[in-house]
Amino acid sequence: MPATASATEIAKFTALADQWWDPNGPFRPLHKFNPARIRLIRDRLAAHFGRPTNGEAPFTGLSLLDIGCGGGLVAEPMSRLGFAVTGIDAGAENVGVAQIHADRLGLPISYETAGPEDLLNRGLRFDAVLAMEVIEHVEDVAAFLQSAAALLAPGGIIITATLNRTLKSLALAKIGAEYVLRWVPAGTHDWRKFVRPHELAAHLRSAKLSLTALAGLSYDLFTDRWQESTDLDVNYFAVAVNVPG
Repeated sequence: MPATASATEIAKFTALADQWWDPNGPFRPLHKFNPARIRLIRDRLAAHFGRPTNGEAPFTGLSLLDIGCGGGLVAEPMSRLGFAVTGIDAGAENVGVAQIHADRLGLPISYETAGPEDLLNRGLRFDAVLAMEVIEHVEDVAAFLQSAAALLAPGGIIITATLNRTLKSLALAKIGAEYVLRWVPAGTHDWRKFVRPHELAAHLRSAKLSLTALAGLSYDLFTDRWQESTDLDVNYFAVAVNVPG
């Protein structure tokens, strides 16, 4: 499979690698965003695998791959939920930060600098694959999802999160977040690389996956909280599973 990482995007995020775990730093929006997206991911995975959402480590015995793991903001909660977690990122600095942070907390997460195609070449498979806010940064969305889908074990599930290419997302996720509110550094996103739900669904079908759910994540200005919603105009999640046969 072709390499799917973009050198420009890697450089952009590795320059901020040592600030991943600062809740008031450049990744502050992700820290605010994280509780809502972890709940959404947990609930969808629990429904798929028939596991409870409470109790200690309900996903014990299952493996999970976090593609584009960054500093480990998703990988660590997934590890605490019981998954055997592997996190990969194309930026070596991000991986180093993630591994140091996990080691300090005693979390048995395996991190490495790699793309999904690298793991595929080694014959690895996972019960669950996550690709959070990474699709809009890859070089080739179709090739990326082909590799990610091929890493699923039989009966596996993939959850992706990305940004819709709408005028609303241009106003809020690009202009508003980068230049008005300064939530993220200017230039973090290229609106032209945002992916519409029907485009993502087509890529998933081409990768022999069946789309089972779409969900939005919306910000409430009055409560300063993110919550799951039916609004897919800006941030949205897609859930897909292996197609039998």
